[in-house]
Amino acid sequence: MEKSGLSVRYGLVWDSLNDEQRAAVMEVGEDYKRFMDASKTERLCAREIVRRAQQQGFSELQSKKSLKPGDKVYSVNRGKSVMLAVIGRQNVAQGLSIVGSHIDSPRLDLKQNPLYEDGSMALLKTHYYGGVRKYQWVARPLALCGTVVLRDGSIAEIEVGSAPGDPVFYISDLLPHLSADQNKKTLAEGITGEDLNAVAGTLPGAETDRRFATGVLRLLNEKYGMTEEDFVSAELELVPAENARDVGFDRSCVAAYGHDDRVCAYTSMQALFDVQECEKTAVALFVDKEEVGSMGNTGMHSRYFANVVGQMIRLQEGACSGFDVDLALAKSALLSSDVAAALDPNYPTVADPRNAAVLGKGVTLVKYTGSRGKSGSNDASAEFIGRVRRCFGEAGVVWQTGELGKVDQGGGGTIAYILANCDMDVLDVGVPVLSMHAPFELVSKADVYMTIRAYRAFYKSC
Repeated sequence: MEKSGLSVRYGLVWDSLNDEQRAAVMEVGEDYKRFMDASKTERLCAREIVRRAQQQGFSELQSKKSLKPGDKVYSVNRGKSVMLAVIGRQNVAQGLSIVGSHIDSPRLDLKQNPLYEDGSMALLKTHYYGGVRKYQWVARPLALCGTVVLRDGSIAEIEVGSAPGDPVFYISDLLPHLSADQNKKTLAEGITGEDLNAVAGTLPGAETDRRFATGVLRLLNEKYGMTEEDFVSAELELVPAENARDVGFDRSCVAAYGHDDRVCAYTSMQALFDVQECEKTAVALFVDKEEVGSMGNTGMHSRYFANVVGQMIRLQEGACSGFDVDLALAKSALLSSDVAAALDPNYPTVADPRNAAVLGKGVTLVKYTGSRGKSGSNDASAEFIGRVRRCFGEAGVVWQTGELGKVDQGGGGTIAYILANCDMDVLDVGVPVLSMHAPFELVSKADVYMTIRAYRAFYKSC
């Protein structure tokens, strides 16, 4: 951000970088693409975060008998959410510096009884997860990823469609020659949820009433030991098969599935890896279920994080009460690390250009989210925004402000309000993204790089 007289002008990240830093931006972009390719579901993302954390010297919190400044620990909640922490010079009871993101993204889940056949094809019924635009999910290659708990309690991991040479899955759409009736419908009505049925196979199996379904079941049994009943205890997700790709002649952007919100997970993780010592304990928190309201035992509404904070206090103090946890959280500060809606030059009328984030202008501070009259918003205090602003300014972070479109256009939310209910200071701060919630979203590598710097500054001094 630059000041010009009494006005404020937000500058481009690229203009603030020297040649060495520009090269670093591109290196970060390459690593980020690798992270995204390995993280297409919340379970895969959690595993990738833990794998990288272990490489950086983090050890499991449950294995610790005490905690001292500089210790690096992690905790995993049911394979779908993760906490990383670098223990600070102050005890955990004195509060934490937290950057919290979510690692779930809009997708198509298989129903519990998904397999059926019609038109000489085996098909899979789906139930969409989160805020999808259904028409974007047809006539494109899809990968199937997830976990199946078999009848004997063993676990089968399935990931088909992302690797070179893998088969993909496919949801058909109407040909334009026969779409006269469909064309009269709205975008929201053109494809319904029950239309999102993926082709699983067309080779007939044994002579039964369900030859094509039987053919698919035979393959699943041979490779994974699955029977049809095992779908009941499975979490299988259809996600875009495409891997992350550079965009533009200059390769300055990355298109990928799941930028919302794994770009913020990546940047907060990388920032924490750069922290060797800190005053307050620095925490990177990665949670599930944000796209459907943060409910459930792996979402932000769960007591999981409070329980982990209690564990850390007990390891330092010898004992911990529920009130000790509440006080520690009240003394903490959180950057709710979620993506911001970038100004789209193809659709400028939905945004207020004076208050919209722009690709390439750095990490975005969002005072409030919510809908229309700020419904469901945290609405951060001026004091905390001032504190974060000073922190970023002193660290040379290029930042901007943003909000989610025009006031009456729509809206959305993050995990910010949930942790604000713990009596802590909270502000939404994240990476601007184009085509949010689409199967292929767009971010600027410069913004990814600058967001890492912003979170690092917060961990160390804010």
